[in-house]
Amino acid sequence: MLTAIRPKSRVIKSVERKEDKLFLLSDHGKLALMPKSESVVRVIYTVKEDFSDKDKPGVINKDSFGDWNYTEKDDAVELYLKDVMVSVNKASGSVSFFKYGESNLPTCLFKEDQTSPKDFEEFETFRLAGVEQKTRTIDTADGKKQVIEEPLKVSTGKSYHIRFNFELGDEALYGLGQQEKGFASLRGKRLYVHQGNRKIAVPMFVSTAGYGILVDTYSPLIFNDDPNGTYIYTEADQELDYYFIAGSMNEVIKGYRFLTGKAALLPKWSLGYVQSQERYETQEEILATVKKSRELGIGMDCLVLDWISWPDNEWGQKSYDNSRFPDPKGMIDRMHEDHVHFMISIWPTMAGNTSDHKEFAEKNLFLPASTCYDPFKKEARELYFDQLKRTHFSYGTDAWWCDSSEPFTPEWNHMMRVEESTLYNEYCSEAGLRMPYEYCNAFPLFHAMGIYENQRKAMEEEDRKEKRVCNLTRSAYTGQQRYGTIMWSGDTDASWDTLKDQVAIGLHFSASGLPFWTMDIGAFFVKRGLFWYWDGKYDDTVDNKGYCELYTRWYQYAAFLPVFRAHGTDCRRELWNFKGEFYDALIKANRLRYSLMPYIYSETGKVWLNDASVIRWLAFDFTDDKETWNIKDQFMFGGSIMVCPVLDAMYYGENGEPIDAAKTRKVYFPKGCDWFDFYTNEKYSGGTWIEVSAPLDTIPLFVKDGSIIPVTEPALSTEEQTGEVEYRRFGNVTVPYEMYTDAGDGYAYEKGEYTIETVL
Repeated sequence: MLTAIRPKSRVIKSVERKEDKLFLLSDHGKLALMPKSESVVRVIYTVKEDFSDKDKPGVINKDSFGDWNYTEKDDAVELYLKDVMVSVNKASGSVSFFKYGESNLPTCLFKEDQTSPKDFEEFETFRLAGVEQKTRTIDTADGKKQVIEEPLKVSTGKSYHIRFNFELGDEALYGLGQQEKGFASLRGKRLYVHQGNRKIAVPMFVSTAGYGILVDTYSPLIFNDDPNGTYIYTEADQELDYYFIAGSMNEVIKGYRFLTGKAALLPKWSLGYVQSQERYETQEEILATVKKSRELGIGMDCLVLDWISWPDNEWGQKSYDNSRFPDPKGMIDRMHEDHVHFMISIWPTMAGNTSDHKEFAEKNLFLPASTCYDPFKKEARELYFDQLKRTHFSYGTDAWWCDSSEPFTPEWNHMMRVEESTLYNEYCSEAGLRMPYEYCNAFPLFHAMGIYENQRKAMEEEDRKEKRVCNLTRSAYTGQQRYGTIMWSGDTDASWDTLKDQVAIGLHFSASGLPFWTMDIGAFFVKRGLFWYWDGKYDDTVDNKGYCELYTRWYQYAAFLPVFRAHGTDCRRELWNFKGEFYDALIKANRLRYSLMPYIYSETGKVWLNDASVIRWLAFDFTDDKETWNIKDQFMFGGSIMVCPVLDAMYYGENGEPIDAAKTRKVYFPKGCDWFDFYTNEKYSGGTWIEVSAPLDTIPLFVKDGSIIPVTEPALSTEEQTGEVEYRRFGNVTVPYEMYTDAGDGYAYEKGEYTIETVL
């Protein structure tokens, strides 16, 4: 007969405060509670003798907090803060968090599973051996990729799969970065949180119950909330390490930045229209595009040069093909004369025949069996930017497009779309053999760190005019908001369903604590191709009125994102390629964005000043109104404007045929205030659903009662907006507006060189 092996006891057998930490010991493991403020508590649990000393670069707040006390009772240990009480069940070691109510009685916000809160399974990790590996290079729409055929591996030690089990109540959750599909609450979902072309991993969620959870892991993870359990499973860690943040959802974002750092401000010009496509091929083409935009009166602050600026067959080389770009500095100077800034695509990979590759190879600064540099090494990050200094930065380049910042995307090696669990396992295997296994999600964080820190260092050393780091990059991780990064939703395909998805996935990303997000207006892929991801619905592109309508609605929606950017392949993306009613509607949206620039820049400034978010789920601001919890097609833009994008065809079908549909959309007006139509000032009562007009040239916008919206005359660029600011008032009761302004570039704002004007 088999004999059961008894698990180690989870009963707490000793409790000790050491300085500002509370340690609780059982036979199963060691628990530490570390308050960080009156509303933030760190929880660490290990089954080893002591806690890990591995680097955790996402959380930078290392301060201790000692204003608390604790009591040991018969069945629990309770730690008391001003805003939070933490209770540890002595029988199981499970941790629960409470807030104090009006009667000073605690109400539970979040609790670990009461019987088995934390499970560990040890396993061995491996990495590619430092010998020649058998690989093959494949061409994908995501660039050239090296695939390992027969990996030769060496052990890198022991790690743990960890399952963090917890219980949820009547609440909605948001965050965990960016998934490919759009949904509202995370409840009832199983999500694979790893990096991908269309995925961004961020291990934080916020709850309508009044708290957030940030797991301080750098490993891929799984979130699960279904009949099989409610838990977070991390692929590889030495310990469970998470932060509980109490407060409203907006306060949780502030708590996240308290732990991981302020969001660096973007330059003001980056909030104007960014023109991009796959791709501009010559210097003449770029300058001609700028010239025509100016002649037609199209507002534009930046033009982007996508991949293959380098010489033929020199993938990733940080220099130009002289035959197509004979005078890059002169080109950029000419653009600057027209108040247009320049962004260039740069890659972490460097073909073996390039001089850039040779420099890295001589110093052994590549990831194993790869042409991708190793950003986990400081020396590699410095060399990467040093190469940029010699060419692009010295020419006057204003911004970086760090494409493929998750350099291993095995999902793009498949003809068909495979199961999410398969993609997760392939990512862990592919990335884990090249990168430290416990840091498989962290590549984009280190990559962005190198760009940011070394650009600021270069400007200081060379006494350059200071310009803010602006880095459009496809992936992100905890704390990356510190580094002047903008993320986007990857290489999407053109359909109305995809557009609908964009709204929700952008809001989840913002709810993860990182404020600057955008996407490819009109989708990257417009036509239908052989591979699963090349799945657009419009083979005749701009000649199809169905696509032109979709593009128009996508453009209108994008005008109310933190960054307003067009990009894609299969057809050109300059506005003049869309004719008649579509062109008129696009120009109107472009001018609307520029007219709202005082408001947009002020609200963006508050991202740094007040740790705010530019775009938010309605539930963030109207949590008590449960009707808002699952609304995924409306959102707040700044503190006052509710955006209601049109996400269905109203005029033309998929083949461009006219359709008979209502030219309206249904809008929910949250409880707690009246609402006013941005265009007509018509009043709507909160707590109601109303069909509102949505003609082709208009995106429905509504403003909270009492709001003041600063506006000005549109211009061809933010630098040319010199008109007076007008303050539009909505409703009968005026709430003072805090107007943020600064120089628009440089980092003087960090030293207090900004203004806050209270407008009544």
